[in-house]
Amino acid sequence: MTDAVMDTLRAEFSDVSDPAQVTRIVVRLLLAAVLGGALGYERERSGKAAGLRTHMLVAIGAALFVLVPQQGGMVIGDMSRVIQGIVTGVGFLGAGAIIKHASEQSVQGLTTAAGVWMTAAIGIACGLGREATAVISTVLALAVLTAVPHLVGKSDDAGAHDDKASDNDNRNS
Repeated sequence: MTDAVMDTLRAEFSDVSDPAQVTRIVVRLLLAAVLGGALGYERERSGKAAGLRTHMLVAIGAALFVLVPQQGGMVIGDMSRVIQGIVTGVGFLGAGAIIKHASEQSVQGLTTAAGVWMTAAIGIACGLGREATAVISTVLALAVLTAVPHLVGKSDDAGAHDDKASDNDNRNS
């Protein structure tokens, strides 16, 4: 009986066959968590609802969604459908962060939604083994979130509404 249980457990965990594969999985998922965490930390520091944990989980989840099929030998054409599903699903997640105030013609949450979407893209890059692309994208996203508001004279904490309801003033998201 014990031998049967042990054999079953070995078979269940046989998807990781060697140390190189374990290393690859750990590096990709850990990097997704760290990069997503960097974006999430910036958002949390700015007092936004989608913070550290949300961004980390989105990045890890997106990485895992592409890593597992890749390990299984999925062809790139089929992988594109997996990526389309991630992009669509995270788009719906981001849509939940967007609030339109009809009486004041303002929109809140656009930057949060875009940040979660970007975090998923970074997670996908990590999961596909495109670590350098993921790091560069994270640096650029952090620059957009931190430097651009100062360059255009707006901050996340300035004001409560955007009278034009445009996405060029996302200080409230």
